[in-house]
Amino acid sequence: MPVISRFYGLIIKMYFQQREHQPPHIHVAYAEYSGSIVIKDGSILEGDLPNKAVSMVREWMDLHRDELQKMWDNQEFHAIPGLE
Repeated sequence: MPVISRFYGLIIKMYFQQREHQPPHIHVAYAEYSGSIVIKDGSILEGDLPNKAVSMVREWMDLHRDELQKMWDNQEFHAIPGLE
């Protein structure tokens, strides 16, 4: 699973097998926590991420939502800058 971005201790990844992993989402690791967040609306698909981590990921996703969806659709990996 390629790493898309890293910032503030968060590691963001995406699977590239969309037929097996709907809806379109990203995987997030933060310390001992992990979870999946839906690209379209930022809802938690699964996991136990702390609220602070979820807030930072949602802020980042708001900036890159179209790019993330395009990446999911095209299956073409590239890195995306993190929050500063």
